[in-house]
Amino acid sequence: MTSRKFLTTPIYYATGDPHIGHAYTTVLGDVLARYYRQTGADVLFLTGMDEHGQKVQEAAAEQGVDPKTFVDRLAATFEAAWHQLNISHDRFIRTTEPEHVAVVTAFLERLWDKGLIYDAMYVGWYCIPDERYWTEKDVGEERLCPDCQRPVSHVEERNYFFRMSNFQARLIKHIEDNPEWIVPETRRNEILGFLQKPLQDLSISRPKSRVRWGIPMPFDPEHVCYVWVDALTNYVTGSGVIDPEREPDDRGFGSDTSHSRWPADLHLVGKDIITTHCVYWPTILMGVDLPLPRQVLAHGWWVAAETKMSKSLGNVVDPLALREEFGTDAVRWYLLRDMPTGSDASYTPERFLQRYDELANVLGNLASRVISMIDKYREGIIPDAPGKAMDAEIARTLEAVSENMDAFRVHDALAAAMDLARAANGYVEDREPWAQAKDPERAGDLDETLATLARVLTVLTALFEPVTPEKMADLASRLGLATPPTLVEATRVPLSGNVVTKGEPLFPRPELLAKGDLP
Repeated sequence: MTSRKFLTTPIYYATGDPHIGHAYTTVLGDVLARYYRQTGADVLFLTGMDEHGQKVQEAAAEQGVDPKTFVDRLAATFEAAWHQLNISHDRFIRTTEPEHVAVVTAFLERLWDKGLIYDAMYVGWYCIPDERYWTEKDVGEERLCPDCQRPVSHVEERNYFFRMSNFQARLIKHIEDNPEWIVPETRRNEILGFLQKPLQDLSISRPKSRVRWGIPMPFDPEHVCYVWVDALTNYVTGSGVIDPEREPDDRGFGSDTSHSRWPADLHLVGKDIITTHCVYWPTILMGVDLPLPRQVLAHGWWVAAETKMSKSLGNVVDPLALREEFGTDAVRWYLLRDMPTGSDASYTPERFLQRYDELANVLGNLASRVISMIDKYREGIIPDAPGKAMDAEIARTLEAVSENMDAFRVHDALAAAMDLARAANGYVEDREPWAQAKDPERAGDLDETLATLARVLTVLTALFEPVTPEKMADLASRLGLATPPTLVEATRVPLSGNVVTKGEPLFPRPELLAKGDLP
């Protein structure tokens, strides 16, 4: 039976163009999705746009357009960016879609019917950029948002609240009973620490007098749904578990979700939104009687000089600018190779060039020299020889890559794959095929050397395909293959007799590029 995998990125807020933080999360999701497909899984990879809320309303007004026109433009920008970065998502969801609006409405009706929503006055401080309420203690004397350090506004207004406090004990038990539910462990501990204090109820509406751009509350059209509740529900919309067209008791709420993709196998999030995904979201799911996602992976931030990259600080890096000079796969490689999953990483032009040089000098150099030698010594035809001299190294690498990918240590998996390329370069030096070619009595040795190297290259196309899919499709073609093999097939592909094709370097060396000033 084919396994199924449903993984998600956050949906990105429609207020600015994609940056390196968005790119990292989405490429990480894509690499995992491609890896799962290689193992034979039936994958649903979901990403999209969060398009409601006060920030969007104000940003649209600043540009002199209505909110829908504004979000349509940004959605097109994000979709184009993901196409350029070779993201293989199966669904790009938008919170303005009628299907999603209907599912959010069904959620709110379910919570209302169960007595889990009530109205009350809120008096306190509000951060418009983060769309979050804060207490007097949170904002301090300077009246700044604890998260973004921007000024907050004092508000007094009637809101609808979700009885989130009802589910505190149940959530703590779930986290303690499932130690791998939140990874890495530091984020799990962070949430458990947060839950040591009494959990407050959650304001889930905004009055239309202040925020018009949102999904109306079904029981009070003068209020719209809080943007985070709207956004989080996208995962359920994408899963197909809820059918809002049915009668309330038959919409799909409950423990039997076998007809759908729910629950999600993995939510990928940045560490700054861990509370919304590991406190708000699971308690809402408990409230509507749906199973919780199976796992949440919180990754770190890309930082510049110890500071998180953010649009407001003006220190973000445009991944598409790097792509234009070095190619899509080089950007993807850098993002996944340089950030240990779950930790922060610092972008510098020097680090980017070091990682690119690794691609050029190790993997690219191996591909070039192997194909050139087959072309020169065997008229471009891969010899009919066992080619199993490096099978032990291949087996160890496949095991290491699978083990690390399954544990979300993607950077370690990529390091193991690159180490196999290094070992193959070492094999070339040890075997000296140029010397074997000069001695007719060593023709069999040369055949074995070249067949072994072709076999290693074929395995490398499978290992690198999730992160550098464009270049690995190119390399597979040069080896006479229609596509890169899967990890399962990589060591079984018949190669003898294939005609190789020489070409330009897979990764032109950095010194041959007009680098200029890197972003």
